[in-house]
Amino acid sequence: MHRIAVLARQGVMPLELGLVHQIFGAAKSADGRRLYEITTCAPTVGALRTNADFCIEIEHGPEVIAAADTVVVPASHELDDGPDGSVIGPDVAAALARIRPGTRIASICTGSFLLASAGLLDDRPATTHWQSAERFRALFPRVRLDADVLYTDDGEVLTSAGEASGIDLCLHMIRRDHGSAVANAVARSNVVPPHRDGGQAQYISYPVREPERSSTTEARRWALEHLDRPLNLRELAEREAMSVRTFTRRFREEVGTSPGQWLAQRRLDRARQLLEETDLSIESVAARAGFGTATSLRSQLHGALGVSPRAYRRTFRVSTAP
Repeated sequence: MHRIAVLARQGVMPLELGLVHQIFGAAKSADGRRLYEITTCAPTVGALRTNADFCIEIEHGPEVIAAADTVVVPASHELDDGPDGSVIGPDVAAALARIRPGTRIASICTGSFLLASAGLLDDRPATTHWQSAERFRALFPRVRLDADVLYTDDGEVLTSAGEASGIDLCLHMIRRDHGSAVANAVARSNVVPPHRDGGQAQYISYPVREPERSSTTEARRWALEHLDRPLNLRELAEREAMSVRTFTRRFREEVGTSPGQWLAQRRLDRARQLLEETDLSIESVAARAGFGTATSLRSQLHGALGVSPRAYRRTFRVSTAP
């Protein structure tokens, strides 16, 4: 079982602390076995303040970190956004020193301040909450900060932008560990979107459709129903009665990426689902996902995940195909 240690600090945000347990705790194998063991720890055992009007009791100390396969650091605005946000106390430094080489490390929201303070983000891509980005950039110039994305994945080190994107990051790690079928089941059980790409914008100017303001929702719905056929930008724009230029701008405002990038990701998602859940040939999977040929599918899958379709199927094949 994959062991996750959640490092809580004074002023921890309860929602971020709980979502790690909620998301990873819901991940199960085909036979119902839990796939992750999650343990909350702190530099010192005992009562811990939250940023709400209650405290929590922490039963485990930093020794948990030494046995963890993944360490997750939620935010503490009390510490991260305070005057000493770039300074690690000796107790936290001692806790981080217990991380074994090769352990996966992830932060939620301004938890990235702690990772950056420890030098774990130097020369790496990272993100944080957009409201803290300017201060983060000033404190940690060696970090390749991208304040416009939901989360970043640099292999062993991952960061997310805020509380909700912490859910996206946890689902991303589950998908990386066990495939999209398990991650999608977790998303359904928690009634959250199964996949938001890490490159999606943090802050969307129009999160709620304004009166009399047209949207690209219908075009996206229609595109998902016709992934097996060639789709072009003009065709999508016509479904919303917009010019290509207006559609492209509105699409990026609503989704945070270009129509072409969004469509490529949805085709890849469909191919992964078919590889995991069906016995279709690679050629048939490529056709149904809109890649046209098996060669194109192999190229796209290898570019995104570094594996061939057959290798992906062997790794993430569910036990009973519909």
